[in-house]
Amino acid sequence: MDHKAGFVNIIGNPNVGKSTLMNAFVGEKLSIITSKAQTTRHRILGIVNGDDFQMVYSDTPGILKPNYKLQQSMMRFVDTAISDADIILYVTDVVESFDKNREYLDKIKNTNTPVLLLINKIDLTQQEKLEELVLLCKNEVPQAEIYPVSAIKKFNIDAVLKRILELLPVSPPYFPKDELTDKTERFFVQEIIREKIFFNYQKEIPYSCEVNVEEFKEEETIIRIRALIYVARESQKGIIIGHKGSALKKTGMAARFDIEAFFEKKVFLELHVKVLKDWRDKEQNLKYFGYDQ
Repeated sequence: MDHKAGFVNIIGNPNVGKSTLMNAFVGEKLSIITSKAQTTRHRILGIVNGDDFQMVYSDTPGILKPNYKLQQSMMRFVDTAISDADIILYVTDVVESFDKNREYLDKIKNTNTPVLLLINKIDLTQQEKLEELVLLCKNEVPQAEIYPVSAIKKFNIDAVLKRILELLPVSPPYFPKDELTDKTERFFVQEIIREKIFFNYQKEIPYSCEVNVEEFKEEETIIRIRALIYVARESQKGIIIGHKGSALKKTGMAARFDIEAFFEKKVFLELHVKVLKDWRDKEQNLKYFGYDQ
């Protein structure tokens, strides 16, 4: 039997469940998930292997109109994902306005790449409303195959996986068969810490933060990690630290718990906070954080 392999790229507006779907397809928690929009900043690959196939999933930032250079870089990840996909999973949900960010919807409509249009969160609507949305999607993107799904409930995920496998082109694998992702261990530590920042802080604070692991030492019985949380303004530093360090301690404890689960090993996590003024609009800083791809 011929071996199949291809890039299955997940595109859609913020907060429609792209990361939850990615994790469901891959069977591992690779992308951070919060109730806040714009939590995914990078393009993250998740690799699923079988004897005769390799599915390379790609989670991407939510589509938005950029307000600063960081968001411009995020949209470049989306543009690349549209152009190099073998299969596009365009995700919407029963809550958002389907024609939001019309520019990218038009790109999906005009592509020659197979498109599976996933209507997520169907557990939050009624059958009649869902049928109306399916009809709207058919009219807007007539070439797409439409799948109502629930990423949280894992409803209809198997049907999507089956269709992806059918659509994969004949190809040798792109990555070694024992690889799960293209990202490093340090990257996932940074993402876990950043996820806890989204959970523990409000308003603009999480969007102004970036995390960098400065030290990652794996010993026989413990992993020792030193990470810096960067903020864009001096006033944000005090908020991240909290009264007598309480907020930072809470974030660190929650992050350490998940990092230990991720690596299945005891972790010593040391967190510090540093101001990097207006880092989201400075190309040198963005390159340092990996947004120059």
